[in-house]
Order: sequence, then structure tokens, then C-alpha cells
Amino acid sequence: MLKMSWVCFYLPLHLLMAVCLCHSVRAPTTSFKSDLFNFYHSLILADGKETTIHLLKDIPKRYYFVLEEGRAPAPFTVTVTPCDVPIEWSIFIHKASASFLGKAAHGDHGTQEVSKSQKTSSMASTIFNYKGNSVETYVGMSSYFTLYMLEFLSTERDTHITVYLTTDTTSGHLYPELPVDPRIDVIGVGRTTVTLAWKHSPSVLQHRENIQYCLLVNDKHNYKSLCAAETAIRSSGMKLPPMLALSLSPYLLEPQQVMILSNSELSIINKASSGEVRQICTGTKNTYTVPSLSPSTQYYFDVFVVNLLTNASAAYTGTFARTLEEPEPKMVELKDGKVIQVVLDGKKQKFYSLQYQARHKRIHFTFQSCRGQVQVHITKNSKTVASENISGLRYFSLKGNLLDTYLVQLRSTEQSNSSVKVQVSSNFQKPSFPLLPESLKIKSFSKLRTCNSVTIAWLGTQEESKYCVYKKRIEEDQVWMELQSTDRCAGPESRHKSEKVLCKYFYDINLQRAVTTETIKGLDPGTLYLFDVYLIGPSGIPVRYHSKVVKTRKKC
Repeated sequence: MLKMSWVCFYLPLHLLMAVCLCHSVRAPTTSFKSDLFNFYHSLILADGKETTIHLLKDIPKRYYFVLEEGRAPAPFTVTVTPCDVPIEWSIFIHKASASFLGKAAHGDHGTQEVSKSQKTSSMASTIFNYKGNSVETYVGMSSYFTLYMLEFLSTERDTHITVYLTTDTTSGHLYPELPVDPRIDVIGVGRTTVTLAWKHSPSVLQHRENIQYCLLVNDKHNYKSLCAAETAIRSSGMKLPPMLALSLSPYLLEPQQVMILSNSELSIINKASSGEVRQICTGTKNTYTVPSLSPSTQYYFDVFVVNLLTNASAAYTGTFARTLEEPEPKMVELKDGKVIQVVLDGKKQKFYSLQYQARHKRIHFTFQSCRGQVQVHITKNSKTVASENISGLRYFSLKGNLLDTYLVQLRSTEQSNSSVKVQVSSNFQKPSFPLLPESLKIKSFSKLRTCNSVTIAWLGTQEESKYCVYKKRIEEDQVWMELQSTDRCAGPESRHKSEKVLCKYFYDINLQRAVTTETIKGLDPGTLYLFDVYLIGPSGIPVRYHSKVVKTRKKC
């Protein structure tokens, strides 16, 4: 018997079940299942329990089960949930004749005779197959001593699935029930909200304390199962709690998760580079208004009804909706000589529009980028006259006719917010922005650097202007943040009084000699300092030079 049983590992599928049945012929019918699978116990599919199965690409995996209780036909169900990619799965049946089993129980036939007899009196056939990524359930009727085999195959990549077999139809199902119409209805759409409604699950009506709804919101696509949603989110770099419906405390959440508790609703927002996935568990409420969405964005909504005792879930048919567009900002009229500052939203990447009607033939546009880089697009009577990305101070002198209409469109070129100051003027004699040198860089001299002093230099102009110097002590890990967060439009009034070093007036008719230096004393040895110079012209508008970081000598 031992030798014959090991042969099962090497036989083809259609002979495998036949020879395996051989192994159980001598045994009493009461121990049919244990004798049949005593060498294949790891391949038995458990009855009444959800089993997680890991599949390797292009390698089929097989599980077996025998439904032997009672001679009358009995119902059973098999539910398979793909958790990542579409899979193929099939159910095979091998049924031995009752007359053959009866003869085997009465006498002791030889091995060769029994094996030959069984091969001729048995037949393997496919009773069900499916390919896809939906949750699929097979419902069948078992008969006397029937051997079933399930085969699973993933052709895309390694993945995992869950399988649930049950023969107990009297004590309820592991999976919550879906209503006859499992669709999600979109009953309201706003600029930042979407209101959803769905029909109650029969399981909620029967077991309110053990069942609840969980809603998943994202801007990528729908998920056909909670298992598929969790797998996709984890692969994107997020980490999820084991189950959406579990009673989570703030201590269980990962750093990139935010939990919001209000009106008995549990909401978890997972943030990752790929976007945002929002999970909201609403208890037994079957309507919900999803807040804080982005305008003019398509979102996908999935509702899962979850069994809190078993963590099993069933998915409603997902839906999607597009939020309403945000109203276009009103056109801002530019006034001659007036400076305005505009903040641009880098995430929305929308143009901010300014309009100006010329009162002179020649006009002068000035743009000062305060933070980030800004795209400037200027049209005159609907024809483009200038288009450029600006990260400093930029002038445009344009010539046209009286009453020409100029449209200025501004947009951030970065994901973060940007800001820019804008002025249009027809008075060239009194410009609001000061005259600028060829370079706004600050230079330091290594040979003149000591343990307690630093010498810096910067270029001036032919116009007498005020220059103010400020210093700030910083740490090594603060350098990048200080340089990135600089508001180049902010003047000396934004600095702390203790950071001020001096203010002085300076100019030179000869631009080659328009250079000034300053030695800042009273510094600490081996310390990093951030130095800033502000140029303030006759109109009082400041222009900030590029910040300079210098470290004093540690030993002198």
C-alpha cells in the first residue's frame, strides 16, 4: 500500500485520482477521507474555513476535498477571491461507482486487478472553470463518495487568493450577503463632495452588531474585492491595518495614515506618492457624503459589507463620479503703477489671469518671483508677445497702441505653491522696482575668514540705494530648508531685530567699481551663518540677494 500511494505524485491528472482511490479501497468507509489523503494532507481544502493560497506565475496549484457525509445529495459552495491579478481556476470531479466500492469492501482482490478495475470504472471531468479577477462562487450538489479537485493558475505574476469551501448551509455564510441590486448610486455631486447610497445587505438587517459597511475612495480605479484593494495599496508603498472594519486605535496607525473619528464613523486616509486612498467605515449607514475632494477630479467608489467576527467581506458593484469644476477666478484688473502679489497653487496647475488696458503706447511690465518658479504668458489683443519662466526679477518693455488690451497669465511650474509680484507702468521716469546689478550673488572670501569674522561682498548700481545686511546662525541640517523656504519678496521687516548687522547707502557711476564689502565680526568659531543683503530702492520695494552660507574657522 505504501509503495502504491507514492506513485500518485508522478501520475498525470486523470490517473492521479484513480490511483489515489485505490489506496482507500481496503479501508472501511468511515475512514475514507483520512485514508485517501494521508499522504496529501497539505492539499486538503478545509471545510468551513477561508484558506489563503499563494500562487507562483505559470505554476498550477491543486487542492482536493471529499464530501462523504450522507448518501443523499447535499449542497456545497466554493468561493474564490483573486487578490491582485486575474487568475484561472477549475473544479474537476472523479466519481467511483458504488458497485465497485461495494465489491472492494467484501473481498481482498489483488493489487493489479483492483487498479485495472478502478481505471475502467471511473471518470475524471471538468464541472466548472473561470478566468478573471472577480469574486466567483460555484454552487454544487455533492453525491456519495465524490472526490473533487480545484486547480488554480496565475499567468501574469506571483499572487495570492482566498478560497472558501462550505457544506453547512444551515448556520449562515462566512461572507455577508449582497442585496439583489448591489449597485452604488451617486445621488449628489458637488465641487468637493460626492453623496452615495446603496441598498442594505440582508446580513446587516439580520446581524447589525456584527456587520458594517466600509467605503473606499481613490482616483485610480475600482476594486472588485477588499483583498484586491489592500494588495494594490500595499504594493504602492502604503501600509494598511489588517482589516478596514477593525476597531483601530491611533497607536495602530502608520505615520502616513491619518485617522478621523466623528459621528461613529471611522476614516483612515493613506497618503503615498501615487495619490490618496481614503477608507471610511460607516457602521450600518447606507448613505454617505464623501468630503474634502478636489474639484474637477474623477473618483472611484467601492463599498464593502464586512463581517466583524470573521473579517470576511463582500463587494458592491463599484461606481465613479467626477466632481464639479471650480469656478474660474475673476479677471483681476491691473492698475497703472500699482504692485500686486499673486499666490499660485502648484497642485492645480491653473493659470491666474490679470488684465490691463494701455493708456500709453509704451508700457513696462515687471515680475518679481517671490517663491518658486513662475511661468509668465503675455498676450496683446489675443496675440502672444512674451512667454517665459521666471525665478528672479524680469522686465518686459512692450510697444503698442492706446487702449490695447494686455492679458497676463501666471502659473506655477512646480508642485508646491509659488508667488510673484507684478507691476505694469507707463511712467518710465519713476519705476517702482529698483535698478538691479548684473548679479544678485553674495561672495565670501576664504582667506579673510577667521574664527569670529567673515568678509562678504556684493555688486551695486549707478543709482544710490540702501543696502541692509542680516545674519542668522543655523545648523548643518537646516541649510537646505532655509534656502528653499526663502521668500525673496519679503523685506527686512520680516527679520528679527537681533539678526540685523547694518544698513548703508552705496553707488558708483563706474559699474566696474560698483562693488562693496563688509566684514561681520563677533561670530562664534566653527559655526554656520546665513547672510542676506537687501537692496531697497527709492520707492521702498526691497530686492533680496541670493542667501550665502558661510562657516567660521574652527581653529585660528
